[in-house]
Amino acid sequence: MGRRPKKAAFIPDAFVFPGGRLDPGDAFVRPSAPLTIHVVEDLCARGGCTPALARTLATTAIRETFEETGIALVAHGDPGRSDGAWAEFKARGWAPAHERLRFLGRAITPTSSPIRFHARFFTAHAEPMHGVLKSNGELSDLDWYPLADAQRLPIIDVTQFVLAEIAAEEDGRARTTPFFRYRRNRPLAKSADA
Repeated sequence: MGRRPKKAAFIPDAFVFPGGRLDPGDAFVRPSAPLTIHVVEDLCARGGCTPALARTLATTAIRETFEETGIALVAHGDPGRSDGAWAEFKARGWAPAHERLRFLGRAITPTSSPIRFHARFFTAHAEPMHGVLKSNGELSDLDWYPLADAQRLPIIDVTQFVLAEIAAEEDGRARTTPFFRYRRNRPLAKSADA
């Protein structure tokens, strides 16, 4: 996690996960191995995705994490592109490791928000990550925070929700693909299968 700049237009001075906007070119990147069938089915059934969008979002999550943190979830392969962040992937013989991702849940901002998003959150084990943790300037105080410490950082409701879901999963109490959204500008969080 890292802290957004104090002058950021959206979520200033709060700790957030790396992430960002889908780049249309992400749809043409080749992963080292595909998402598991379970993850694709979960993204389609509960994440508001088509199979193609599920694959593109997985690529976007890996690219954005690499751009903002220097950490890459990759395996040996050829991403098939050599522009932007993909140039470094290609030079190192890396391709996004979709098969290591798990879909955690999703969130949609309220209609009153000045900036809207429909986010999908993924998790992956840290052990197979490559690279060195370093910020590109989008996030400060970038670090691997123990869960209990992360929950005490200045965070917004969506991040608090995701951290609670990770904690529940660690304790064996995980729900099936949680969904965080708002009704009448008030947070509404529930399991997507409830």
